Amino acid sequence: MLRITELKLPLEHPPEALHAAILTRLGIPATDLIEFSVFKRSYDARKSMMVLTYIVDLDVKREAELLARFGDDLHVMATPDTAYHFVAQAPAALALRPVVVGFGPCGIFAALILAQMGFKPLVLERGKKVRERTKDTWDLWRNKVLHPESNVQFGEGGAGTFSDGKLYSQIKDPKFLGRKVLAEFVKAGAPEEILFIAKPHIGTFRLVGMVEKMRAEIEALGGEIRFEQRAA
Repeated sequence: MLRITELKLPLEHPPEALHAAILTRLGIPATDLIEFSVFKRSYDARKSMMVLTYIVDLDVKREAELLARFGDDLHVMATPDTAYHFVAQAPAALALRPVVVGFGPCGIFAALILAQMGFKPLVLERGKKVRERTKDTWDLWRNKVLHPESNVQFGEGGAGTFSDGKLYSQIKDPKFLGRKVLAEFVKAGAPEEILFIAKPHIGTFRLVGMVEKMRAEIEALGGEIRFEQRAA
């Protein structure tokens, strides 16, 4: 596949304009463009008029010929490998299970990746399941009743469950590991647009259900989550 970067279009452009812009940029007929997808879309307000800047990946006929023709063009290249590659696979006879302490964002993804590799992790979480801790948290906010072991700090999903779901990290990601995180969020119910918009946002109202779906996958793969458990 090919990748085109820095493809700029007016802010209020019709959907078909992107298809046309790709054809114009590469100088190819419509019959040569098999399909394309948006890898990233961001706003560019550095000049007098704001525009949308796209990174698109496309499948085209005569790909090698196009790569040769645009060999000196920094904005036309082969699409990099953005797939997630597991670092290991659990043996068939698993003698010991890994233990994950905490079921906040890091704990969820540590357990999920371990489960997807076949390691059947055991998770210890001090707080409660997400729906139970939601009730306890609202009890504090509305009635000023603190539940010491079940609140914004402790419980399934971590403190971020009660933010509004922004994903604003600007960390450079040369191995595209963040794509795995976003793809798992989409699989769990986040909007697909978080895969390509510059400042992705999930929304608090979706997060509870997403956390539950991720927990369900971990359990379906043999993992176990023990709530209201402290690590000694």
